[in-house]
Amino acid sequence: MEDTQSPSSSGNNPPPRPPGLRQALKQQALELAGTALTQGALFTARQVTQAIHQRPDANNTFFDPAAFPFTSRMERNWKVIRQELDAVMRGVEIIPNFQDLMPEQRELTTDDRWKTFVFYGYGVKFEDNCRRCPETTRLLESIPGMTSAMFSILRGRKHIPPHSGHYKGVLRYHLGLLVPEPADACHIRVGDKTASWREGQSLIFDDTHEHEVRKENDGDRVVLFVDFLRPLPPVLSGLNRTVVKLISLSPYITRSEQNSRKWEEYFGEEFDLVRNPPSGKRA
Repeated sequence: MEDTQSPSSSGNNPPPRPPGLRQALKQQALELAGTALTQGALFTARQVTQAIHQRPDANNTFFDPAAFPFTSRMERNWKVIRQELDAVMRGVEIIPNFQDLMPEQRELTTDDRWKTFVFYGYGVKFEDNCRRCPETTRLLESIPGMTSAMFSILRGRKHIPPHSGHYKGVLRYHLGLLVPEPADACHIRVGDKTASWREGQSLIFDDTHEHEVRKENDGDRVVLFVDFLRPLPPVLSGLNRTVVKLISLSPYITRSEQNSRKWEEYFGEEFDLVRNPPSGKRA
């Protein structure tokens, strides 16, 4: 009787790859995919940007908030958001620094005076923070084309040096929530124009213009920081959404999400205890 061998016992099968090699190959594949996504996003972003440059508002630095209907709703509800912010601020020492979530931005800040409590990043929902601030999340999700959102917290005196965004398909919205006096000592320059924040009031600007922040007073300054899709005709709007989706899949954003998950793993429980201490233990 002729001997037979099953495929699994055949000596012709290649040996299994060592675990370290498998991980390295997986990482290499992810990096190549990320590069392809980034190149695709850049190509489409150039198309959208070229079209935006033909529009009459292409060179605007600041925009009139009244031209965007959602701003009145946000301003009417700013105290609702502020109430949730006040609870978040009880744990402000634990909140990650901006550069902890986005190490690529270390050229802008390296200290612990710019903290970010993120709700959305390029369409990626940070579920735990959204759970902690349900009313803020509800209002954010009512903003047409909202892609990114956070509480942006500046502590003490702080300078964020001149820098600029790279994509004109989104506009930036700030809602003042906590502004120390004198308010004019805390301001943002966009291009050749300067504005100061006021509690309960809105600012909208195009961050592709050079901008910087100077906070020359003490205390904490907090704004609700939102990026939203620039209103465009239907065809351009579709391309714009494609760009943002591709960016959300890029290593730059996925690393930020991973860093946020690490923070949640190590500090989330502690943060919740500080933010919402048991009855009778609140300072």
